[in-house]
Amino acid sequence: MSFHEKIEKNVGLLIVLTMVVVSIGGIVEIVPLYFQKTTTEPVAGLTPYSAVELSGRDIYVREGCYNCHSQMIRPFRAETERYGHYSVAGEFVYDRPFQWGSKRTGPDLARVGGRYSDAWHRVHLINPRDVVPESIMPGYPWLADTAVDARHIRKKMEVLRTLGAPYTDEDIDRAPMALEGKTELDVLIAYLQRLGTVIRSR
Repeated sequence: MSFHEKIEKNVGLLIVLTMVVVSIGGIVEIVPLYFQKTTTEPVAGLTPYSAVELSGRDIYVREGCYNCHSQMIRPFRAETERYGHYSVAGEFVYDRPFQWGSKRTGPDLARVGGRYSDAWHRVHLINPRDVVPESIMPGYPWLADTAVDARHIRKKMEVLRTLGAPYTDEDIDRAPMALEGKTELDVLIAYLQRLGTVIRSR
């Protein structure tokens, strides 16, 4: 019996050797990225999300917007002509987790910031067909009636600071005040209006 046959017939050994190979491959591909400045340093002008934008990002994730909208423009002409400058790793150093994705039932949102007015976004999120008649996106009218939960915003920002986001003590202390009187729709719009604006404005 050959060595190859022994491996194939011994499930435990096959699992162990497969894990070793996958681990080595993963290390070889992933570890160098931690030492490339283009993937670990923010692009010029990038700041971490404000308390309002960070809360909007949480709503975006909670409502599953990433299931239909990617936030990653690939460096192909067809994509850059439609969406704008291709995505750069340095834009996402403060995103935890990033929202790149590959599923596009709806358009990519990487450069949506500033393309439409707040009023447009408000109407679109409440009932998408009011502004895009062929849209299959569901409406989110309850966001306009739901106040933002500010109880954990300080803790979120403190945790993000330990992970590298340059929040100051003042930023963290003022966060709950920034959310006063805001609805979930308000903060979601603020997040959408932020997306992709740093690269476009350079």
